Amino acid sequence: MKVPLKSVTGENVGEYELSDEIFGIEPNMYAMHMVVRLQRAAARAGTASTKTRREVSGGGRKPWRQKGTGRARAGSIRSPLWKGGGTVFGPKPRDYTFRVPRKVRRLAFRSALSAAAAEERITVVEDFSMEVPSTRAGKEILENLGLDRSVMVVVPEEEENVEKSFRNLAKVETFFPQELNTYDILRFDNILFMKSALDVLQGSGGNEGST
Repeated sequence: MKVPLKSVTGENVGEYELSDEIFGIEPNMYAMHMVVRLQRAAARAGTASTKTRREVSGGGRKPWRQKGTGRARAGSIRSPLWKGGGTVFGPKPRDYTFRVPRKVRRLAFRSALSAAAAEERITVVEDFSMEVPSTRAGKEILENLGLDRSVMVVVPEEEENVEKSFRNLAKVETFFPQELNTYDILRFDNILFMKSALDVLQGSGGNEGST
């Protein structure tokens, strides 16, 4: 699959060959669903906690005698029925993560990239450098390329000034090739690859950097 190779001014300067093994497969919706669930679950703190009736302080004495008062019998002021009592079936700290096989994660990653390519959400720009970071220059590049919605910008690690030029823009996030993952690819409207960063991704065989 070939896509246009653009300059920072938005002009076509050639073509770039996308690997069919990475960008040309039939997207597997189930695999992507499982991996997105995995990533979102891993991001959960799992620290929510409540106290049961045995953990709430107080309530060791029976509030009144069993019979003869005319009131309902009660054994503790820390019953779940009472204000300040324990919680029944409340949350406790837990780990939400679960395991997804490596082959499924790899399939989901390639499916997300293939879906982005099929939907023409991928833009490839020729390599460029900046002597100093410039948010204004980064904004102009996106305008020249016609990218006005949420944008994932993938840059090579050595281009630190380029990365800094994009990362302060609204609705724009920067990534290095090894940081790409299924969830982030799916949540952006556009993906802008610098050519050398895309070379790194394709050279890795399309393996996901993080899950």
